Amino acid sequence: MVDTHLTILVIDENPVRSAILEDGLREAGYENIVRLDTTQELLRRVFAIDPDVILIDLANPSRDVLEQMFQVSRTVKRPVAMFVDQSDTAMIEASVDAGVSAYIVDGLRKERVKPILDMTVSRFNAFDRLARELEQARTELAERKVIERAKGILMKTRGIPEEEAYALLRKTAMNEKKKLVEIAQSVVTAASLLG
Repeated sequence: MVDTHLTILVIDENPVRSAILEDGLREAGYENIVRLDTTQELLRRVFAIDPDVILIDLANPSRDVLEQMFQVSRTVKRPVAMFVDQSDTAMIEASVDAGVSAYIVDGLRKERVKPILDMTVSRFNAFDRLARELEQARTELAERKVIERAKGILMKTRGIPEEEAYALLRKTAMNEKKKLVEIAQSVVTAASLLG
């Protein structure tokens, strides 16, 4: 099922190549298509349009234009498909590092637009989910380290075993209606001030 409410931004300075993308999108059922025919003030214009998906056609991009596209991809956090006629390994790696979801070399054909768009959105969503999971894991690890430090401080200053130190942190968190990590951080902060 096609979500015809998606706003799809087509960035292409070449009207013929842009028409291929736009025709492919319309044939696939997409109606809300916005075209930019210049890369001037690109980031500002992309923010103003606030698209759901960005399709960029750069037949033979210069390094400056590529860097501008990479800046958009890094900043906007949207699915981005980039069409180019030729490529090299460094350009592909830079694109992936910048968050381009699909890098299509010599693939600008009307009948390929919908599958490429679907894959672009799918890869973006998968990568976004992984990035969120990684951030959550890092946060949980950092919180665990703070709790371990707080337990160690309580064990040392009060001469109590680990289980009792943890129970004391937990009881205090419940009584104060705060998260365990917040109480643990307070213990660590207080110990650094007093130590």
